[in-house]
Amino acid sequence: MEAGTHTVTNQAPPLVGYDVYACDRALSEAVARHLPGELYGEAERELGALGRATGSEQVREWGEQANAFPPRLRTHDRYGRRIDEVDFHPAWHRLLGKSVAAGLTDAWGRPGGHVRRAAGFLVATQAEAGHGCPVSMTHAAVPALRAEPEVAAVWEPLAASRVYERELRPAASKAGVLLGMGLTEKQGGSDVRANTTSARPLAAAGEYVLTGHKWFCSAPMSDAFLVLARAPGGLTCFLVPRVLDDGSRNAFALQRLKDKLGNRSNASAEVEFDGTTWARRIGEEGRGLRTVMGMVAATRLDCVLGSAALMRQAVAQAVHHASYRAAFGGLLVDKPLMRNVLADLAVESEAATVLGMRLAAAYDSGTERDLALLRIAVPAAKYWVTKRCVPVVAEALECLGGNGYVEESGLPRLLRESPLNSVWEGAGNVQALDVLRALRTEPAALDAYLREVGEARGADPRLDRAIRGLLAELSDLEGVEARARRLAERLALVLQGALLVRWAPPEVADAFCAGRLGGEAGTAFGTLPPAPGLRAVVERARPVE
Repeated sequence: MEAGTHTVTNQAPPLVGYDVYACDRALSEAVARHLPGELYGEAERELGALGRATGSEQVREWGEQANAFPPRLRTHDRYGRRIDEVDFHPAWHRLLGKSVAAGLTDAWGRPGGHVRRAAGFLVATQAEAGHGCPVSMTHAAVPALRAEPEVAAVWEPLAASRVYERELRPAASKAGVLLGMGLTEKQGGSDVRANTTSARPLAAAGEYVLTGHKWFCSAPMSDAFLVLARAPGGLTCFLVPRVLDDGSRNAFALQRLKDKLGNRSNASAEVEFDGTTWARRIGEEGRGLRTVMGMVAATRLDCVLGSAALMRQAVAQAVHHASYRAAFGGLLVDKPLMRNVLADLAVESEAATVLGMRLAAAYDSGTERDLALLRIAVPAAKYWVTKRCVPVVAEALECLGGNGYVEESGLPRLLRESPLNSVWEGAGNVQALDVLRALRTEPAALDAYLREVGEARGADPRLDRAIRGLLAELSDLEGVEARARRLAERLALVLQGALLVRWAPPEVADAFCAGRLGGEAGTAFGTLPPAPGLRAVVERARPVE
């Protein structure tokens, strides 16, 4: 029997047992907006099932277990034979299996596939972000594989499969595979042109052996990897399987696993190719960068979606807590200052979701205009949304006070995860410079962007002023590299504002334009100008009715 002093009162109940998808109005409305009627019903059923599973106590427990028991490298078996395997907690495999079964590696060529898959990715990674890495890379590898149709015919159906098989076996004997990548080397980092890994051609057409070291190899338990190496004709893309067709292990020596700030459930490794590592060329020799760029663009969009997922989960936890916690004579959610903080966070979260889903819809449409829009909007969105993730999660944690700083709340894990997407697939400077490259070399990209934001002109004077200011900045590109970050930020903010003005409730669009475009708020969250609509903004973000 507990003493009376241990009676628990004035604490929010755990946020479990709810539909992560249905309770996210910004996301569910985006799916309805971007999917035609004949696809919408099926997508709603699939996403609802995934949302209920993600919000369940069981799946949340899997996420905690996968991070509490991180992967472990086994380089040799008991007899001293090299095996280079990574052991994961069973919860990791359960999470991966659920996401693969939900179709999160299947989007290319499927009607509405990118919207459905993006929404599912945004839902599933709210339970646990680390397993999103192999899911993302498997999905994103398809454009690169298609540079070699003979290889794509074998590997693409397996990558799109809804069957997860964890065992390392020849691809031909599996019902589904996972794909990773190894681009980064220690001497070059983001400058992959500095790569020194070499590829020597064999007698058989398209076959090579590799020699070199990869500083970051993501998801090293995958069935195959896309890597860059120097062939006689220049930097080239290759597919490196873990297991060869005869069942023998490819020479793929895992040196160590990285001890990362966050993303603890997911393994990132250093890998050595010893001169006998077999590889299959993908695309032409010397065109490796062009071959992998389709993959990189897709994983960059997943960085946007992953950050949007972290923001949404952090905001949901903050609003949920404030809806139950009482202080100073009333619920926190009813206090004007706390309401301002929560509304500000909710607006940021919704802006990230709406932008990510619009870009996913652009992949589905495949029109020249939308493909051109992706060229400039993806790096701008990747730059800005991933940058905003850290302060959003940190502020949401603060809403829980000391409870938020305790591991059991789940917020510390979200905070450790929050910087990741701004680093992976090219950090901030890489994205900003990519925006400049698109502006300088692809006029259709800027034209598509201006047409997109032009859809909202005249709806809000603050947005109109921001568009004019952006045009003024774009008219003077003298010394632009030094202000490339500011330009990428303005491009993302104006696009977010335009999308919210068109599609979000008026109170959400008004708060965004006031706080991000109108100069009516400070730099910290919770400095929006007081407005009656802030209560509705917070209510909209509430995860459970």
